[in-house]
Amino acid sequence: MKRWIRACALLAAGLAGAQTATAQRAYAQEQVDLDMTARIRQEAFQRSQVMDTLNHLTDVIGPRLTNSPAMAEANRWTRAKFGEWGLANVHDEAVEDLGRGWQFSRADIEMLSPRAMPLHALPKAWTPGTPGAIEGEAMYARLESKADLEQWKGKLRGKILFLDALRPYKPSEKPDFQRYEAADLDELLTFPLPKPRAIDPDTLARMRARMELMPLLNQYLADEGVLATVSISSWNDGIVRVMGGGSRKAGEAVGVPALVMMAEHYNTVLRALQRKEPVRLRLDVDSRFLNEANQPGYNTLAEIPGVGPHKDEVVMLGAHMDSWHAGAGANDNAAGVAVMMEAMRILKAVGARPDRTIRVALWTGEEQGLLGSQAYVARHVGKFEEPTDPAQKALPAFMRSQRGKLVRMPEYAKISAYFNLDNGSGRIRGIYAQENLAAAPIFAEWLKPWHDVGATIVTQRNTGSTDHVSFDAVGVPGFQFVQDQLDYFSHVHHSDLDVQDHAVADDLKQASAIVASFVYNAATRPQPLPRKPLPPESR
Repeated sequence: MKRWIRACALLAAGLAGAQTATAQRAYAQEQVDLDMTARIRQEAFQRSQVMDTLNHLTDVIGPRLTNSPAMAEANRWTRAKFGEWGLANVHDEAVEDLGRGWQFSRADIEMLSPRAMPLHALPKAWTPGTPGAIEGEAMYARLESKADLEQWKGKLRGKILFLDALRPYKPSEKPDFQRYEAADLDELLTFPLPKPRAIDPDTLARMRARMELMPLLNQYLADEGVLATVSISSWNDGIVRVMGGGSRKAGEAVGVPALVMMAEHYNTVLRALQRKEPVRLRLDVDSRFLNEANQPGYNTLAEIPGVGPHKDEVVMLGAHMDSWHAGAGANDNAAGVAVMMEAMRILKAVGARPDRTIRVALWTGEEQGLLGSQAYVARHVGKFEEPTDPAQKALPAFMRSQRGKLVRMPEYAKISAYFNLDNGSGRIRGIYAQENLAAAPIFAEWLKPWHDVGATIVTQRNTGSTDHVSFDAVGVPGFQFVQDQLDYFSHVHHSDLDVQDHAVADDLKQASAIVASFVYNAATRPQPLPRKPLPPESR
């Protein structure tokens, strides 16, 4: 028996070795057009327009909140640039029912007593403004449960509510500005075993309770006559990190003016309240909804048509064009948009004639839950059947523990790959393969001409929270690049410091060149990129 087992083992090892050798020979034959790579490098490094694009998106157009006038202008301007560069099939595609437009132009807040002091705060998106300047007494109140609402009922009229506890200042232990060192890149090459996909019951219960409370809270604040609410910024050092509040959906309660205040100013007010001193504030917030009904938003798309036998197949690249409203949306994510646009410009400038069509997509609604890319994928690529369990159906898709069968749409088999950029303006150091083992050695070959500018690694790790996830979730190869963090997660992410000054020009040039080469390689290789298997329940 032992001899038989040993013989089987040797046979299996031999077969595995033969398969490995075959795979290695196949990947060794992966062709990289070095002449085209050289032309891409020359165009990207010597004649770059990436900073011109970034400048217009940020300093000229400004922050591009979903369904805002600035986002509409960004759609219009990017269409015009694509047309100017000679791209084909330039158009906007509607994403239905994204809610109402909103914008703000001013937020002034000052402490009148116990001493005069200007305070730095910005409004949450989709919250109302004030009817001119208003004055009121500050008050601390936690409103985190239905029991809290009942406790404070009838006690809040005319108050400006501070909703968070005082947070002692703690210096950050992370550097303000960070590039990957060799040891960091080595660590990225390790693969932590994934945790269970389902959310644990306690966390799910808390999330459900919070979702149920928010519309009740918005109505409660208005009914109780609260003048405004103030929350503490999640970052220190004078940075205001602010996102959404109220509701962007027509017909839903939007609450009262809601601001986020820099932590150090917030703490100043809280300390005065703790000393039992009366704190009086003046607020003047000019923010407004722009529509009475829900409106569609728009993704902007354009193509370089394929000219070979696989011209009906598509390689996609993209980035989300929407942003939050406090800064200029420079690193999140005008940087990604500028790089993807520049990659397309480079390919046109060098006269690329790809076998497959290359399609760029600039998404809307990413900050509200990948809405633009999810709508595109559901319409063109694939979508999962809705769950039959009413409790699961009531949950947002990301909270569901059940997922139905995959319904394949017309382009499901035609899209070879989607490449995304959405981690600031840092240079590319490699790519996340998303556990696509067969794609990794291909990417390793494609990266070799870029080792000298710092792009070297292929990691099997998954990275999430941006638009490649919409493609990866349905089994279409979707990838995000590994980027130097710079100050993305220390200063600019969703903050008022997300402006052009925090973008690094040379990094964006490098990223534009690498993206252009990746999509060109994907569009010209004889076979489409390999796909990883879908989970059994989705097949």
